[in-house]
Amino acid sequence: MQAEKKIKEWLGENRPKGIRFLQRLVQEGSTRGNESKAQAIIIEKCRKLGLSLDIWEIGEDVLLKHPVFCSDRTDFTGNPNVVGILKGTGGGRSILLNGHIDVVPEGDRKDWQCDPFSGLLEDGKLYGRGSTDMKGGTVSLILAMEAIIQSGIQLKGDIIFQSVIEEESGGAGTLAAVLRGYTADGAIIPEPTNMKLFPKQQGSMWFRITVKGRSAHGGTRYEGINAIEKAMLVITKLQELEEKRNEKITEPLYQNTPIPVPINIGKIYSGEWPSSVPDLAIIEGRIGVAPNEEMKAVEKELENCLLELTQTDEWLSKNLPTVEWFGGRWLPGNLDANHPLMETITNSFEKVKDSSPIIEASPWGTDGGILSRVGDTPVVVFGPGVTEVAHDANEYISINDVFAAAEIIALAILDWCEIDS
Repeated sequence: MQAEKKIKEWLGENRPKGIRFLQRLVQEGSTRGNESKAQAIIIEKCRKLGLSLDIWEIGEDVLLKHPVFCSDRTDFTGNPNVVGILKGTGGGRSILLNGHIDVVPEGDRKDWQCDPFSGLLEDGKLYGRGSTDMKGGTVSLILAMEAIIQSGIQLKGDIIFQSVIEEESGGAGTLAAVLRGYTADGAIIPEPTNMKLFPKQQGSMWFRITVKGRSAHGGTRYEGINAIEKAMLVITKLQELEEKRNEKITEPLYQNTPIPVPINIGKIYSGEWPSSVPDLAIIEGRIGVAPNEEMKAVEKELENCLLELTQTDEWLSKNLPTVEWFGGRWLPGNLDANHPLMETITNSFEKVKDSSPIIEASPWGTDGGILSRVGDTPVVVFGPGVTEVAHDANEYISINDVFAAAEIIALAILDWCEIDS
């Protein structure tokens, strides 16, 4: 109880300093390929905390050749991964604290009420791209560690803090850290869950479907085969598949999610001239993967769905749409809701918030799938921030939630790693 009191008091006394640190981090716009300056701020903080640092540029052969590796590039020069370790005295469980430093582009700046990288503080909210996804969560991790260190609390188990790149593009940074040997007895990823606990995470994959037609003059369109019209049949079939797949979901943690594993059509393009029948249409989208599913099985299910079109459409029976799996891939995570790590975080949540946490399954992918499936590390996703504003203009995070999450995570660390008395 004395240790918990020290944590709470330290966080209260150092609130202004923590806010300034978050502002600095948000003000460094760490979009993909521009993470180095924000990582420098993380490195500076880790050194002040006395953590043992490992800083390296990813891109090693073992990463690029790994079956889970997913990225449209292989050169990550100048934007390192950062790992900081606080060694325990021994005999306790280790914990891995994983945050990503990369943020999505800011979009149209005209849609923002302030500069997207201002770090503006107003009415208890801090605004800026990456504030919710997920620099606020990363600061919660750092504040939790700093509170423990500055309170003079010695732990038995190790803390492994990670600030990785490439999460928004498929998780190459976390995969590189796992392959470098960074695993633990448990892990917390503070993505913006709105302070809910996610023991299970949806995975996802991007797909590209190419639909062929036959060109003709628009005035005699009946002499051609319109690829857009055939693509409409494909989209209808994908909608049927989405309904069929979601009817099979029985996981109770998805009971409040309208579509647990969506199939989203995110992009479609076709044709070059209004008076011509297009001979090609390309559909790009994303398919969700349930926590208990395998990626290859889901791929096969979508491909078989398209094969069914050959039974109802003569043209498509001779010109079957082709599927390409490209771009982003996020492995699903599937931790038992009764796992000891869940119990630990739940207890800490109840101590801080004086109420029980909401426990659900994540509606989106995280690096948790890589940590659990490749690194054999149990993962709970829990953090401050609201998902709805994560990639939107005027992204913000509640300062109160950042500090509440920091306290919850700090108490969970004390319990999980054990205090050396």
